[in-house]
Amino acid sequence: MKSYAQVLDLKNDPATIEKYKEYHRAVWPEVMESLRSIGLEKMEIFLVGTHLFMYYTAPDDFVPERDFQAYTDANPRAEEWNDLMSTFQAKVPEAGPNDWWAPMEKVFDLDW
Repeated sequence: MKSYAQVLDLKNDPATIEKYKEYHRAVWPEVMESLRSIGLEKMEIFLVGTHLFMYYTAPDDFVPERDFQAYTDANPRAEEWNDLMSTFQAKVPEAGPNDWWAPMEKVFDLDW
């Protein structure tokens, strides 16, 4: 099992941020099913200000750049969810040209 951390910003608007949080209190069942279908066992998203931090675990052979596409391919509602969520979000400056959620480098692990 591997763990991943990624960052993304929300648009700097209190109403937008509250709406984003509201959606995540009731994530569509199809989205949950699609995430599990690509092997994700755990996913958490944290928020401070406009900054989102996502942590998830996946099988050792999981490659985010390759395998997240299967999440939206698995169910049209998952793609609809992503399209909707992107209206609330903004890439961080550190994101690469092909990144939406920017990957983070692991610099510490208590188990090391």
